[in-house]
Amino acid sequence: MTTTPEGPRWQRLGADQRRSEILAAATTAFAARPYPDVSLAGIARDAGVARGLINHYFGTKRDLYLEVVREAATVPSVAVESLPEGTVHERIDAAVTWYVDSLEAAGTTWIAAADAHGLGRDPALEQILDEAEGATVDRVLEAVGLTPGGASQELLRALVRTYGNLARSAAREWLLQGTLDRAQVHVLLRATLVTIVDEVVPTVLDA
Repeated sequence: MTTTPEGPRWQRLGADQRRSEILAAATTAFAARPYPDVSLAGIARDAGVARGLINHYFGTKRDLYLEVVREAATVPSVAVESLPEGTVHERIDAAVTWYVDSLEAAGTTWIAAADAHGLGRDPALEQILDEAEGATVDRVLEAVGLTPGGASQELLRALVRTYGNLARSAAREWLLQGTLDRAQVHVLLRATLVTIVDEVVPTVLDA
């Protein structure tokens, strides 16, 4: 949006760009304030779009919140595709860096949803979180080169799901409690994933 002597003037943007800007503004709003304190009018103002466009692209405030949670909770395929072509340890370090960067942007929204805050538990939210966990587990395995298939695959997925619980707890300690800082969370998650890949996986697969 630009301001002229005649008043605000909406910029002409493509549909994808408008949608992305609305989602970015909503992510910032829901991360900064409790769900009841966030208004669609405020999000529209921050995104520089007309209020009605939010309803057009996302529907209700609840629908927009659920989309923000989906984005925050899911590791996108591009995060794996952009990892460096290096050793497994280098890829783990890059993946953890991506994760903590994402937490700084939207982690509190995702944590609140996972902890049944905000809207509270409901079937739509449960489905989003379950789907996000499944996609994230598969992408972590891909990132560290653990995709053997067969019966071993489900065992590996279980290990990564357990690691995910640690990652969520670390995020809470950092962003909600302030008992850990970013660097400490990075060290914890990197060292733990390296240990899982180097020591735990070979042991459990040979058992």
